[in-house]
Amino acid sequence: MLTKKQVEEIKEYLELSQNPLFLFDNDNDGLISFLLLRRFLQRGKGIVIKSYPELNVSYYKRVQELKPDYIFILDKPVVDNNFFEKAIQENIPIIWIDHHQPDQLIKNQLKNYKNIYYYNPLKSKTKKSSEPVSYLSYKITNKKEDIWLALIGCISDALIPDFYSDFQLAFPELAKKNPSSAFDILYNSEIGKIARILNFSLKDKTKNIINMFNFMIQTKNPYDILEENEKTLQITKRYNEINSKYQKLVERARKQAENKLIYFQYQGDLSLSADIANQLNYEFPDKIIVVAYIKDNIANISLRGKNIRNITLEAIKNIENATGGGHENATGAKMSSSQLPEFKDNIERLIKD
Repeated sequence: MLTKKQVEEIKEYLELSQNPLFLFDNDNDGLISFLLLRRFLQRGKGIVIKSYPELNVSYYKRVQELKPDYIFILDKPVVDNNFFEKAIQENIPIIWIDHHQPDQLIKNQLKNYKNIYYYNPLKSKTKKSSEPVSYLSYKITNKKEDIWLALIGCISDALIPDFYSDFQLAFPELAKKNPSSAFDILYNSEIGKIARILNFSLKDKTKNIINMFNFMIQTKNPYDILEENEKTLQITKRYNEINSKYQKLVERARKQAENKLIYFQYQGDLSLSADIANQLNYEFPDKIIVVAYIKDNIANISLRGKNIRNITLEAIKNIENATGGGHENATGAKMSSSQLPEFKDNIERLIKD
């Protein structure tokens, strides 16, 4: 949890910014964090970051185009040094809000670069925590009418927030009574369906994503998304297209569930590894989940399970140029597809040990 002082500092940066740019991760936690801050401030542009795991320097082109006076980075665990250097040269303050485990690279960046203001509850000197950035953003804005948005971000990132009972009172027909977990809400309620609709809408053409942003900035309540009309036509269409493919992939992945490890890899035009891994983790909570999406000889891997961060870091240790990291029970990794057999062997050995 951020301290009261940190919340006030972020609000001050928001209010000082006249032309803010929000750069956020390509998932519901990132999207909702942007929407909460943008709806609170009523100004600024948002750009979804699809590079993994870092915010790479190629996105600085958009900074030069939009000429912001402040940059807000949301839910990205790694930022390219070159990105920081360009922003510092142009004297643009960067407000970086995250909830992933900060590593030595981040510590070096904060030491070496001025004008970077980093907020992460895992960096607390007293009580460390790792609430999603959407949760932190809701606590910053404190707009009760956006409670449904904040809940979408939280359940998508495996947290039942402390305000869930308030959401139930406001929207009982959308909630899940006595949920066993955040993913129970995500997969078995109407607010969960809305969360999945928004998540899949991020996997669309840029023009359609921008239209979705504009719609979500103005929408009044969650029912607006479920209503079929001209404004929601593309959002609903994209959800139905992706969901059809997604369900087939999940069904294939379930067939790998005989052992303690569920290992599933696939190719195609859609990166759904995190979504598949989350659902498998909900359905098989006692198993280690590894889902690899292969494109252009690169494997993007989503891993879920108890203590999976340590397992992931150990599994990639001797694989050349492999990267990985994340939360204690949910991580990602990236490597050449030719290295997957070695990576799988390492995972199997570590689980056995």
